[in-house]
Amino acid sequence: MWGGRSNKNFQNELRRLSQVKVHVRQIPHDGTHFDGEEDCPIKELESDELRCAGPLKYNLEVGISEGALWANGTLRQPVELRCVNCLEMFPYEVLVPNFALHLELTGPEVVDLTPLIREDILLNLPAHPHCDRDGGKQCAGARDAVRTEMETEARREHDWEALDKLKLKG
Repeated sequence: MWGGRSNKNFQNELRRLSQVKVHVRQIPHDGTHFDGEEDCPIKELESDELRCAGPLKYNLEVGISEGALWANGTLRQPVELRCVNCLEMFPYEVLVPNFALHLELTGPEVVDLTPLIREDILLNLPAHPHCDRDGGKQCAGARDAVRTEMETEARREHDWEALDKLKLKG
């Protein structure tokens, strides 16, 4: 899914593309609110099965407590996924309703949240995406699977007809 990049080059590319950054010294003592949109943080992971379909929308409360940065809120990332049944692309919104993090502050003034956001988005992608998951559409692949199963069952019944007619002496 990630192509032929080396792990080190891939990690460097992810770092370069990061978008959601927090300036630690600019956070008030009682915390602050971040609400906005950024470029899709998983764009570099796009493949035949996954495409970004819009910007990341975030709504986060961020603060500092006892030498650590904390953040919680919601993330929304529209994507297009390939259905495992019919193999057609369909729109899907990855929702992370309870995004939360706690990071010890040990380094620079600017903390990049993008890798943690990316991870939560990827963890909330469905393992087996189905285009009919929300009930708004009937998957052509699922219809075909039901029809094939019914045809197979009919053939099985037909196969047993000859044995049902057989009269065994007991």
